[in-house]
Amino acid sequence: MQQPLVSILIPFKNTVDFLDECLESISNQTYKNFEVIAVNDHSTDESKVEALTFQKNDARIQVLDNAGNGIIPALQTAYKQSKGQFITRMDADDIMTPIKLKVMVDNLQKHGARHLAVGQVKYFSSNGISDGYARYESWLNQLTQSGTNYSEIYKECVIPSPCWMAYREDLDLCGAFDSERYPEDYDLAFRFYENRLKCIPSSEMLHYWRDYDHRTSRTSDHYAENYFLEIKLHYFLKLNHVHKRPLVVWGAGTKGKNIAKSLIEKQIDFYWVCDNANKIGKDIYGQKMLHYSALEELKNPQTIITVANRDAQTMIYDFLSGLLQENMQDYFFFC
Repeated sequence: MQQPLVSILIPFKNTVDFLDECLESISNQTYKNFEVIAVNDHSTDESKVEALTFQKNDARIQVLDNAGNGIIPALQTAYKQSKGQFITRMDADDIMTPIKLKVMVDNLQKHGARHLAVGQVKYFSSNGISDGYARYESWLNQLTQSGTNYSEIYKECVIPSPCWMAYREDLDLCGAFDSERYPEDYDLAFRFYENRLKCIPSSEMLHYWRDYDHRTSRTSDHYAENYFLEIKLHYFLKLNHVHKRPLVVWGAGTKGKNIAKSLIEKQIDFYWVCDNANKIGKDIYGQKMLHYSALEELKNPQTIITVANRDAQTMIYDFLSGLLQENMQDYFFFC
């Protein structure tokens, strides 16, 4: 098969400790027809010097300065300069497996346009991986194994930012990196979903995802929980909510309250239910808290579930299944 050009977009900022491993893993790819557009986002360490050293030794690597400030402007800067038929992102602190580009290119060429190549990921850290990250990795890889990533898109980001590849025209169809909404990777995943790019199932482990204390997703305000809730609600109302159907919020914890406040601000009517006996019947934000059995009396409702406890989620799933309701049509887990 023909080897089309792959553009690898890498925003980087103060990652001098890891950038050499990242770029080395790219240089060692079995698939050779690629270009790297690495954009320095105002680093104050020696990251740019490190990147320029690789540029001197490999003509496929191009180092630029961010035209703006932050990850989104850096991606916009990189994408503007890219020339590849296929586009992928890479995090400057991560590592590619040697076959990553080849597997993704082969999958896209086999399945054609309107598809998204994804792969299995593995977290690694010098301090060990927390149970939370281990569960996220397992959950994400199970979805990728079957290509059913979108089925749980309202829980967490189902397309890992440094482990996807798309045709350029499909990325353009989805608005590429034009959106200013953070978290930018989650926003793009929703736009892939909105434009119906099909995830190609993959059992190949393609990406090593590094975790450390000062990683951007841990330290930047753009990745705080409120941003995730806002983006979930934005796309739910845009893509899945049927306005003629009753809307229900299930859960009276912090996430449930934040969703309720947002709906009130947007002047969207909803019912509020929970299974907490201490809260049922109480007035919160001018809204009466109902027992979840109220769902049995509503005609064709849609429910946003904000309950994080896994045992409680099992109970909720069983209850809604008993009402013959379906995930991603009648109910949506937001956590």
